[in-house]
Amino acid sequence: MEIFLQSVSALNDETRIIILRFLDRHGALCVCDLQESLQMIQSRLSRHLKILKDAGFLRVERRGRWAYYSIRSPLDRFRLQAIEEIRTLDVALPPLQKISSQGCSL
Repeated sequence: MEIFLQSVSALNDETRIIILRFLDRHGALCVCDLQESLQMIQSRLSRHLKILKDAGFLRVERRGRWAYYSIRSPLDRFRLQAIEEIRTLDVALPPLQKISSQGCSL
């Protein structure tokens, strides 16, 4: 029951919905790419990513000193349906500003 409540709670924030939609659209992204694209300070972004990861929506992969986040796969039915619902929302996403290929300095 605790993980279910965490999952529901994680979805109760517009910023986290935008992060999920952004990652669903673009795939695995470095934190620096997310920070640049979403125009968020690193500490705020990290907090949201941790909540989504702890709720079972995201996975993190370390590549050297950088962390790349993506939608977890496979997802259970609840999380998969949540992602499918998020896809139907009218959410304005900013363009992807990929700076990781230049080397993150964050």
